[in-house]
Amino acid sequence: MADDGAVRRVDKRESAPGHWAPGSQILWRYRENAGEHFHIVRPVTVVRNDAELLAVWLAPGTECVRPVLADGTPVHVEPLQTRYTKPRTVQRDRWFGTGVLKLARPGEPWSVWLFWEPGWQFKNWYVNLEEPGTRWDGGVDSRDHFLDISVRPDRSWLWHDEDEFAQAQRDGLMDAQLAERVREAGRAAVKVIQDWGPPFSEGWQHWRPNHEWGVPSLPDDWDRTPAHASP
Repeated sequence: MADDGAVRRVDKRESAPGHWAPGSQILWRYRENAGEHFHIVRPVTVVRNDAELLAVWLAPGTECVRPVLADGTPVHVEPLQTRYTKPRTVQRDRWFGTGVLKLARPGEPWSVWLFWEPGWQFKNWYVNLEEPGTRWDGGVDSRDHFLDISVRPDRSWLWHDEDEFAQAQRDGLMDAQLAERVREAGRAAVKVIQDWGPPFSEGWQHWRPNHEWGVPSLPDDWDRTPAHASP
């Protein structure tokens, strides 16, 4: 098993300097692609945090912030051709279904998410290509890069959202240089998958959350600007 956080009591003293202790509640946020406002905010619980990895748990039922069109239409319902050009706002919502374990390595331009079916049947890993996370006292901030990779339990993989990645470029949400860096990051992630390196090789699919953690709450100042931030 990759971590023993499911079986030991949360002790917030167990933390290296500059890192969050297991059981700490932080925010995992994404800035909008055409601005500096936060449009995705998810309260999560820290599973592990050290010089090599930040692992967090997004519990079922967590209140989050997500983007919607100005009239309240869910973003994914809007046709792709106008999905990124129509006015947007944000709204509070709940994370329904099973929870998600998110793994991020310092400076890496992606995070790896683990999904389960009900009853803890492992479903897949999901490589979310994104800006390397910036840490601040209340959590981690990033920016999504549209393109993703899913990895099945049999180690097969495939690209996801290539149509959204292309549309984002057409709509000016990323220039050619950034798009090439994202593609390069994707190719690097594929190499890790093919070599079955960490975190895929570390047994995180067998991990289970500590039931003492509960469900974090969404603070009223979820969009606050960090006073100090670092990679």
